[in-house]
Amino acid sequence: MEPDPRTIRRENAREPAWSDLADNPFRADRDRIVVSPFFARLGGVTQVVSAAGSGLLHNRLTHSLKVAQVARAISERLLSSVDSAELIGKLGGLDPDVAEAAALAHDLGHPPFGHLGEQVLDRIARHRFSLPDGFEGNAQTFRIITTTDVRGPAAVGLDLTAAVRAAVLKYPWARLHWPDPHPAAMRIPPRGAAEPDEAPGTGSSKFSAYCTELDDVVAARRPFAGRIEPWQQTVEASVMDTADDLAYAIHDIQDFHRIGVLQHAPVAAELGEWLDHAVELAGLDNATLAAQIRRPGRSLEQLRRRMHAKDAWIVDDDAFAHAVSRIRAELVDGLLGEPFDGSIEAEQATAAFSARWTHRLVDGVIVLPSPSTRAGHVSLRTAQWHEVQVLKFVHRRFVLLRPELALHQRGQASLLTTLVDALDAWLADRDEVSRLPRRLYDLVELAQSEFEGLARNAPELLVGATGEPVAGADAIRGLARGRAVIDFVSSLTDKQAVSLLEALSGRSGQPWSDSFVL
Repeated sequence: MEPDPRTIRRENAREPAWSDLADNPFRADRDRIVVSPFFARLGGVTQVVSAAGSGLLHNRLTHSLKVAQVARAISERLLSSVDSAELIGKLGGLDPDVAEAAALAHDLGHPPFGHLGEQVLDRIARHRFSLPDGFEGNAQTFRIITTTDVRGPAAVGLDLTAAVRAAVLKYPWARLHWPDPHPAAMRIPPRGAAEPDEAPGTGSSKFSAYCTELDDVVAARRPFAGRIEPWQQTVEASVMDTADDLAYAIHDIQDFHRIGVLQHAPVAAELGEWLDHAVELAGLDNATLAAQIRRPGRSLEQLRRRMHAKDAWIVDDDAFAHAVSRIRAELVDGLLGEPFDGSIEAEQATAAFSARWTHRLVDGVIVLPSPSTRAGHVSLRTAQWHEVQVLKFVHRRFVLLRPELALHQRGQASLLTTLVDALDAWLADRDEVSRLPRRLYDLVELAQSEFEGLARNAPELLVGATGEPVAGADAIRGLARGRAVIDFVSSLTDKQAVSLLEALSGRSGQPWSDSFVL
C-alpha cells in the first residue's frame, strides 16, 4: 500500500520519539513543534509592545496558542458540514492536527520586537549584507522548521510531514524569482505578492521561503499538485491564516483595553462621526479627505475606499456600515464603555467579549471552491469579513499609530541595528574566530554550504534586484556571514537581544549571564 503523500517526512525516516502518539504523524509534528526551543522563546518575543512581565499583554507564544485553538475550532466546524468536507477533499484535505500544528509554528520566525524587528532585519539583510531574499518572518519560520532547528533525525530541521510544511506556507512563493511566472505578475496578485509601492524592484512584500529552502517548498506542495494553483495556500494553510486574522483582530484589542491604551472617547468619535456623516464623507475628494485626516471619521472613510480598491471581490458598503454599527455597539458602547479596573466584573466583561466575537467569527468561516486571488479557499462570510476589517482598523488607528509607540520602536530599531553591527564586527575579527559563540559559528558554516550549493546548481537564485549575479568566493562568504548573523539575531528573545548588546558593548557587569544562551 502506497503511503499517504501528505505524511511523507523530509528525511523519509522515522524518529523513535515519544511524540509519535497513536501512529498519528500529524500529532507527532504538533508535539515536535511544541517542544522546540524556538517555540519556547516566543514567550519572550513582542506581539505589539513588550509585555515587561506584566502578564496583561499577549506575547508571540500566547498569541500562537490562541491561533491554534481557533484553527482547530475552524477545522472541526468545516468538517462537520458534508458539503464543505466534500469540497475540502477535492482541494487536498484538512486535518485538525495539521491546522493546529501550522498555527503553533506560524510565528516561530518572528524576531525580537515583533514586526518592527522584522522590518529592521529585512533592511539590514538587503542593504548591508546584499541578501537577495532579505528577511521575512514567514520565510524564517519555514527555514527554522526545515533547516535551523535540530530535532529531526538528520539534525537539520524538525522533519515534519509534507502536509504540515505546506500548511505553514502562508505565502507560497519566494521574494523574487520563484515560481515562474511569479504571482506578483498576476493582474490581481495574491495578498502580499505584489512589491510594495514604496520600494519598487525589491520583490514581494510577503513571502514564505528563502531561495535556500525552495526544494523543501516544492516537496511539501507536491501532494497538492493539480488540486490547487501553484500560488494558492493549501486548505490547512488557509485555516491557519484565517485563524491568525481572527485572533489578531480580537485579542490585541482586548489587550490594549486591559492596560488602558484603547480609550472610549476617540474610538467612539471616529466610528460615530462616520456613521452620522457617511454620505458627506463619501462625497469628499481624496485630496480633501487626506487634508482632513486628523478629524474623526476620515480615517474610517479612507479604509472604506482602500477596501474598494483592493478587495472589490467582497466589499459592500451596506455590510461595511453594518460592521461599523455593530462594533460601535459591542466594542465602544460595550467593552470600552467602562474602564478596565481589574475587578471580577471587568474580567468577565473582557472574557465575554472575546468569547462572543470568537464564536461569531468562527461561525462565519466558509470554504470557497474558486476564491478571488486575494483570498484563500477558507474565508469569511461578507458580514464577518467586514467586521474583521473594522476591528483591525481600530487596533491600527488607535494603538499602532500612537506617537508613544513610535518613540519606543525607534529605540528598539536602533538596538537591533547596533547588535547586528557588533556581531558582524566580531565575525570579521580573525583573532577572535576561535571564541565565537558556537551557535553563530555553526550558522556561518551552514549558510556557507547552502550558498555554495546555490552558486553551483541554481545561480539564477542569487541574482538580486539589481540584476547582478553573486559570484566569487568572497561574495559567497559575505552572503553566508550576513545570513548567519540574521539567523542568530532573529532567534533571540527581546530580553536576550538587550542583554547581548550590553555584553558586547562592555556594559554588562559579569562575563556571562543566564539571561541568554550562546
